[in-house]
Amino acid sequence: MRVWKQHVREVDLDNVYVWQWPVRITHWLNAISIWVLSVTGIYIGWPMLIAAGPASNHFLMGWAKAIHFYAAIVFTLSVLSRVVWMFTGNWYARWHRLIPASKERWHAMGRTFRYYMFGMRMPPGFVGHNPLAGLTYAFVFLAFLLQILTGLAMYGASAHVDSPVGVFAGLVPLLGGLQTARWIHHILMWGIWAFFVHHVYSAILMSQVEATGTVESIFSGHKFVPREDIIKPGYRFYHPEA
Repeated sequence: MRVWKQHVREVDLDNVYVWQWPVRITHWLNAISIWVLSVTGIYIGWPMLIAAGPASNHFLMGWAKAIHFYAAIVFTLSVLSRVVWMFTGNWYARWHRLIPASKERWHAMGRTFRYYMFGMRMPPGFVGHNPLAGLTYAFVFLAFLLQILTGLAMYGASAHVDSPVGVFAGLVPLLGGLQTARWIHHILMWGIWAFFVHHVYSAILMSQVEATGTVESIFSGHKFVPREDIIKPGYRFYHPEA
């Protein structure tokens, strides 16, 4: 396949299968469940809608908590599945694409930072996550796990005596009490939303700058990589099967 690059010359592109279906499915499950959890969580914390008449006739808060609970199950299973895939997936899904475990990734991180600081006109290209983005996603997954733990702690503290979730009430003292756990849960939600806004912006930006199908790849799994930029693992574009 040949296309125009930077409107100057024609180059060869390789169609690389980057994001496997478990990565794409967990990505969208995370996004959808975060929306649902945020809306229901804000309502649980601040019930701005109050139905007239006895609460027993409406069950509005009950529905909000039920939806929040089932969305939390989807979110938890999705996050844990993606963590497992960090050790069983293809090259681009592995944990070393998130944590810079090689010298090449550390060096490339400096160049990527220079681009973000407007020190370079074009970013150093990567088939999967660039080192800075990968490290950011590692911290995001830590935030996801802490969000899950604080949610389980709060639910466990009020769970039915026969509920197996009650075992997570033991996390409450470790988190500094219920109020602190609730505060952490709330702050993490807004932090995740701040990341979400930046994530959408940077994905669209890099899709336009690199012209490799970044946004489209989260639907199809495929990216179109300039063959001349495939050099070595962890730096510039890399296709391990090349």
